[in-house]
Amino acid sequence: MTGTVSPDIAAEDEVVDLASELIRIDTSNTGEPDTVVGEQEAAEYVAAKLEEVGYEVELVESGAPRRMNVFARLKGADPERGALLLHGHLDVVPADASEWSVHPFSGAVQDGYVWGRGAVDMKDMVAMTIAVARRFKRTGTVPPRDIVFAFVADEEAGGKFGAGWLVEHRPDLFEGCTEAVGEVGGFSLTLGEDQRVYLIESAEKGMAWMRLQARGKPGHGSFLHDDNAVTRLSEAVARLGNHRFPLVMTDTVRAFVEQMRELTGQEFPEDDIEGALAKLGPVARMVGATVRDTANPTMLSAGYKANVIPSTAEATVDCRILPGRRDAFLREVDELLGPDVTREWITDLPALETPFEGPLVEAMAAALQAEDPNSRAIPYMLSGGTDAKHFSDLGIRGFGFAPLRLPPDLDFASLFHGIDERVPVDALKFGTRVLERFLLSS
Repeated sequence: MTGTVSPDIAAEDEVVDLASELIRIDTSNTGEPDTVVGEQEAAEYVAAKLEEVGYEVELVESGAPRRMNVFARLKGADPERGALLLHGHLDVVPADASEWSVHPFSGAVQDGYVWGRGAVDMKDMVAMTIAVARRFKRTGTVPPRDIVFAFVADEEAGGKFGAGWLVEHRPDLFEGCTEAVGEVGGFSLTLGEDQRVYLIESAEKGMAWMRLQARGKPGHGSFLHDDNAVTRLSEAVARLGNHRFPLVMTDTVRAFVEQMRELTGQEFPEDDIEGALAKLGPVARMVGATVRDTANPTMLSAGYKANVIPSTAEATVDCRILPGRRDAFLREVDELLGPDVTREWITDLPALETPFEGPLVEAMAAALQAEDPNSRAIPYMLSGGTDAKHFSDLGIRGFGFAPLRLPPDLDFASLFHGIDERVPVDALKFGTRVLERFLLSS
């Protein structure tokens, strides 16, 4: 149904409705394929919005029924340049409606916010991307280079049925892509009355989920027992969970600290770097987790009856590893676990780090400054992980850039996977304008 939308409609005029409609599609990802809902419906919604303005769209099912992905390509002026991949995920983490002020899948627009699960992770960026993509097609805009728009499944469970599958089975979809832009970057942090920095993600910790297992003699719960798998595992898990890995200043964190020192005059001494980072307010939770590896036990499983000592006990540990630290991290883990506890990876995705320099970074900074003259773009490391990990396997250099100008008092970090997740309407419109400028100059 091409040509039914007026070319005079600005991208920012559509973005709020797009975000609200996307949130109303429940795409909860439990991690169990049989219980996943909504990804296909969301993919079909996105495809229809792109096809309406004339895009040729490919819907790709990635390794399991209803795990759907959407791809479209906009040709650029210079076919010799590497293409830019603009990617977003359609799934969200589950939400308990009883804990929320509004229904998490209402997409309510009230009090200056769009509310609902996915509002910041990451249907806001998906909506901005669709709005700009539609604007470009309606107006016949030709960007400097090819742009590949990708909307994928399963990011919240590691990408096995999304980006990971696509990279392995459909690398042709990413033909020519050399750089990528995705989530969790480009948001503002207010430093003074009218001074903001925008944190652009140029690095992220490795994401590795580890399964531990201990074995022992099974037996009756009433007997004396010196070979108990539950005891052995519990002691190892406690050692690991209580351990503090060494402080490491990566290039990205060091660059962040140096620029913050210049902007604020605040000292960031390396012998108390965590204390200094804590003074940055809510964003400290994001940045503070990037100066050490972490290994947090998250699940325990053992036994089947109160009076039976089981032969095995298992635990799951969420490990987040700094760039360049993998071998040292594993040596420490093995020393803490001891010889009687085995480990294996459930998910093992690499750490990433790329220099905060080059034309793409300059285009991000310039687009932000055009919309917010009192802004400065600085690099930071994400303590979590994104689909950029998978795309890096194709040699694609990735950044997090979902631009949002946020109210100074908004605890943005707490909204990720949190209760009452929401995004300011003004921030959505700001981000759409920035994204459009960026894509026209990148």
